[in-house]
Amino acid sequence: MRKRAAVLCGAALVVAGTVTAVPADARTPHPAAVARAAGISWKKCGTTDHPTLQCGTVKVPLDHRRPSGRQITLALSRIPHTAKTYQGPLLVNPGGPGGSGLSLAPFVASALPGAVAAQYDVIGFDPRGVGRSSPALDCAPGHFGTVRPDSVPATAALEQANLARVRSYAAACAKKYASVLPYIGTVDAVQDMDTVRRALGARRISYFGYSYGTYLGAVYAKLFPGRVRRLVLDSVVDPSGIWYDDNLRQDQAFDDRHRAFMAWVARNDAAYHLGTDPARVEAAWFTMRSALARKPAEGRVGASELEDTFIPGGYYNGYWPYLAQAFAAYVKDHRTAPLVQAYEDFGAVDAAGDNGYSVYSSVQCRDAAWPRDWRQWREDTWAVYGKAPFMAWNNAWYNAPCAFWPGAAARPVDIANRGLPPVLLFQATDDAATPYEGGVRVHRLLAGSSLVVEQGGGNHGITLSGNACLDAYLSAYLGDGRVPRGAAGGADAVCRKVPDPKPLSARASATEPPRGTGAARGAALHDLVRFRG
Repeated sequence: MRKRAAVLCGAALVVAGTVTAVPADARTPHPAAVARAAGISWKKCGTTDHPTLQCGTVKVPLDHRRPSGRQITLALSRIPHTAKTYQGPLLVNPGGPGGSGLSLAPFVASALPGAVAAQYDVIGFDPRGVGRSSPALDCAPGHFGTVRPDSVPATAALEQANLARVRSYAAACAKKYASVLPYIGTVDAVQDMDTVRRALGARRISYFGYSYGTYLGAVYAKLFPGRVRRLVLDSVVDPSGIWYDDNLRQDQAFDDRHRAFMAWVARNDAAYHLGTDPARVEAAWFTMRSALARKPAEGRVGASELEDTFIPGGYYNGYWPYLAQAFAAYVKDHRTAPLVQAYEDFGAVDAAGDNGYSVYSSVQCRDAAWPRDWRQWREDTWAVYGKAPFMAWNNAWYNAPCAFWPGAAARPVDIANRGLPPVLLFQATDDAATPYEGGVRVHRLLAGSSLVVEQGGGNHGITLSGNACLDAYLSAYLGDGRVPRGAAGGADAVCRKVPDPKPLSARASATEPPRGTGAARGAALHDLVRFRG
């Protein structure tokens, strides 16, 4: 659930009672107050790879309870259907919150079998505040500029330095977007989606969301159940922990995934020469971290930036060969350039990242109550750090503006739903960003849903990235609505994970894209869905 984010649960897993129904004063407008959505004027904006791509915009109310009030703009993209059999619009979302969906539409349209994609208008959209939508939020440009204080507050001075950063960020958002922040939340975005549906002239929509996009889709289905035709949720957010507890759960899962990476490096000692014992390889990584805390590589990559660089490896193992190459170059050869390049490729936040983080913070801080007493954050994070040191403090500071966020928070939506057509869920057992338990829980909350599990898989966003077994279930569902049915309460289908990557060839550069159709698609997808939420 953060830019750059498990144990298999058995039948004894119970649903925690920490989510609530939408409060009476939620953003759902009175039926008589629904704004009429004007049709969308599509314009050609195709590329060499996607010549049929079209772009458009739609106006939505800033406050859906006041449809005649201030209007904001959503940016849309579309790959139009070409088949005689037309199944309507398929809205796609890459997660975040804060992820731009404009590029996801052509990706999904090209990655699905042509006969399936041709039956849909595949619609991408930038949610309110994001990307080409207007206004696009950017609370504090350069907030992630280097070199930041060490994320681990081993001294009071380091803790105060990090606290000053997050307090300043929250204050900057409050000052710059005071009139907007009360309306940047999941429920607001869901109501925007229904305005898009009306502008498309569709009675119902299909939806395909990754990561945070699964929560967005589930909330849409809760508020507008009669408007859902088909619903695909890939790498499922656990609704029982929105959002503070979910982030604490991520810390352990990312630590497990980082250790899986260390074990992969050890298995490939012939390429990296860091030893065959995963524990010793991990110790070498933390020694590198300590060295960079004292002396950042080329004045760019300190301890916090190193974490930013390696966190993407928890999302997608296709990055492992590049990260391992940079790791080995620093440890064995005392070369910093590969590490700095890896930071630029995987960890650095650009202008789009500043926007994404602004929306990420705004949505997460608005969606649910966060602890306002920093002592609770400190206690909880040190407790997690003692067991899972890789990302615990980095993740805490990433979310810490919510401790100081302006205004009142909403309450999470109870997504439990018995009024939907069959829903298809995908979940990897070792996913770090959205741990496996969340997929099991949502499977139980959405009556009649089907859960497809990638056994042993650790990537985040698992369809359309090289696993033919998973993609076959996705294609069957979008093609004619077929879903697998297994034993009650368990997985309805299980697919083997795709093999782990191999080290780069001796001639490969650190930035050479992955080879092979599956690997290339995986890299392209994970560049789109690499968000912490």
